[in-house]
Amino acid sequence: MSKKFSPLRYPNSRIDTDSDYLEIRVVEYEPPGFEVGGDQGLNLGTSTDALQENIENPLGFIFLPIPENIQDSNAVNWGDDSINGIAALGVASAMKGIKNDNLIKGLQEGASNFVGGMGSVLQDKGSRDAAASFFAAKAVNVLGGNTSLDGILARSSGQIINPNMELLFNGVTLRSFSFSFDLAPRDERESDTIKRMLRIFKQNMQAKKSSDGGNSSGLFLRSPNVFQLNYKTGRRNHNFLHKFKPMALLNMAVNYTGAGTYATYDDTTPVHMKLDLSFQELNPVYSEDYDSEDGKEGVGF
Repeated sequence: MSKKFSPLRYPNSRIDTDSDYLEIRVVEYEPPGFEVGGDQGLNLGTSTDALQENIENPLGFIFLPIPENIQDSNAVNWGDDSINGIAALGVASAMKGIKNDNLIKGLQEGASNFVGGMGSVLQDKGSRDAAASFFAAKAVNVLGGNTSLDGILARSSGQIINPNMELLFNGVTLRSFSFSFDLAPRDERESDTIKRMLRIFKQNMQAKKSSDGGNSSGLFLRSPNVFQLNYKTGRRNHNFLHKFKPMALLNMAVNYTGAGTYATYDDTTPVHMKLDLSFQELNPVYSEDYDSEDGKEGVGF
């Protein structure tokens, strides 16, 4: 169990009702888990769902000024894909057969549909030439050649098989966010706040050797804690800026000579430091997220 800590705020100036700032909650990590059974069969959980209770009851809060260069980037993966007509006919026939209540009968009907479809395709001379080129390419390659169907077709008839090129959805991505903060303590209290804050970031981004029972044999490693970020105005969520999903802190860098030279106060605290934090969200953003309570605020995620 990770230790809780009192809220830390830099700078120590008062947060008014119209003050904009970044709230960072340090959250005990919970694995997403999964369930098998029920009405929906396999029900894979998400970290966002598993962490809701811990987000509401975090280990502690860190409040920092709104960083410079605020931006968010949303992306999804699309890629080109192709399938020739013969392959498409085979896939369509197989899918029709698999959907049949009687699988064996369905596959037989699918094979029959494929043969019938190929018969229709081969009615014209161009299609027969393409089929001949296909088997010629196979025969040559069996004998150690390295020829392609399109290459033989192009040489023999000046045509290639239509690849039916499409741009298709390939998957989602995880968003990343980087922040930079200038830290220049003005008094002993702010110096202590910065020191504690840096230790908390460092400790909570690291893996744990001990198990839940306190066994620190090192056989297993427990996941580090995670972070929930929110842009705030006073005590309210910011009415415009984007929202975050729970995030892991991937990289943290502290420059203790932020002004370019080494200088400290009498208590050895550096006069000027720069803190760089790089986070990545634990789950992708989905269209349905914009219908949630958080997603309806401002620009959403």
